Amino acid sequence: MSLLFTIIVTFFAGMGAGLGTGFAGMSAAAVITPMLVTFLGMDPYMAVGIALSSDVLASAVSAYTYGKNKNLDIRNGIIMMISVLTFTVVGSYISSLVPSATMGSFSVFMTFLLGIKFIVRPVMTTKESMQGVSAKKRAIQSILCGVLIGFICGFIGAGGGMMMLLILTSVLGYELKTAVGTSVFIMTFTALTGAVSHFAIGGMPDVTVWVLCIVFTFLWARVAAVFANRASAKTLNRATGVILVILGIVVMGFQFLS
Repeated sequence: MSLLFTIIVTFFAGMGAGLGTGFAGMSAAAVITPMLVTFLGMDPYMAVGIALSSDVLASAVSAYTYGKNKNLDIRNGIIMMISVLTFTVVGSYISSLVPSATMGSFSVFMTFLLGIKFIVRPVMTTKESMQGVSAKKRAIQSILCGVLIGFICGFIGAGGGMMMLLILTSVLGYELKTAVGTSVFIMTFTALTGAVSHFAIGGMPDVTVWVLCIVFTFLWARVAAVFANRASAKTLNRATGVILVILGIVVMGFQFLS
């Protein structure tokens, strides 16, 4: 495989993943994994490891950007993150005890539907209305939702970023920017945990593909996060919706090809 072709594939994979992360807190695995498998013929397990490691810096720079603009709920994000990580393990263990089923399309279809949702029914919650919820109630909600997200992600192995964004906006009533900021904050640590475990079990990946994916995803996530924090709520809803719909369609196409 020529280096030029590898650069082209990883550039577009990183662009899609970075835009999805910066705009909507979407996991890079949803975009990078099928592209590496389809076009570079990479082992799926190793492709997921590369995607997760790309997620770490992309989510971290996005979380930093959202936090700098005061669009990040660190306290409840930490509470939810602990619940998510704990019950991802529980869900993964229970999943190993039941007959396996192909659930990879779940995350992609959810991405597409969530994109439609942001276009048709934008999230217009304000920070003022968010502050109307007591700290105790918000903490309890974060724990319960983290348990749900973690268990489902561990059980089916997909959909973490999208589920967090959906629950933060629709169930917990977060303003969109704060929801995305909190989501990428949590994803930084969940992706790091997943990447370390993947490489510990499967060994080191192709270094060239690995580095290129990390760099391109990081750069595009930074661009998307800066734009998102400067945009109005209406513009951000539309941009997020369009990005998710396009990524959903493209990734479904990659899955069909593979």
